[in-house]
Amino acid sequence: MLKKLFGKGKKEPVEMPEADGKDVLTAYANGEVVSLSEVPDPTFSEKMMGDGIAIKPSEGAIYAPVHAEVVQMSDSMKHAVGLKTVNGVELLIHIGLETVAMKGEGFKQLVKEGDKVAKGEKLIEFDLDLVNEKAESTITPMVITNADDAVASMDKHEGMDGIAGETVVLEITAK
Repeated sequence: MLKKLFGKGKKEPVEMPEADGKDVLTAYANGEVVSLSEVPDPTFSEKMMGDGIAIKPSEGAIYAPVHAEVVQMSDSMKHAVGLKTVNGVELLIHIGLETVAMKGEGFKQLVKEGDKVAKGEKLIEFDLDLVNEKAESTITPMVITNADDAVASMDKHEGMDGIAGETVVLEITAK
């Protein structure tokens, strides 16, 4: 009885696939998939943090693009999440530009560091209108932060509308 009462809402453990050297990443938000060069911030557009893609979100939710472990989640800011795939590729998804100034306002984390997440699982909810009002942009980049060490090749799929958890946006072969 108590187990049923207190176990409610508990997340089922995610079965992680075996490392096979290939990560197929789907859209992490619903919206237009664009080149990183379209991000109006040189930190991302000039790939200072790493290569990747960006999405102009059409709704306020971020989803896991691949089975992964949550390795970074800022409790105070809530606007970014770091993931590590089973093949060792590290990803950073950063919601909007200059959202750090919002200090977490309008963001709700649904996972925490150490969680294992399945492709398509919702990670963060956010108020898209509030981000549009208070931040520089809603464009949401995803970069590979350890590409030099972990990525042998990468194929990007840009210039289309993405459906979270379904539309393939990156295919990565790990080193």
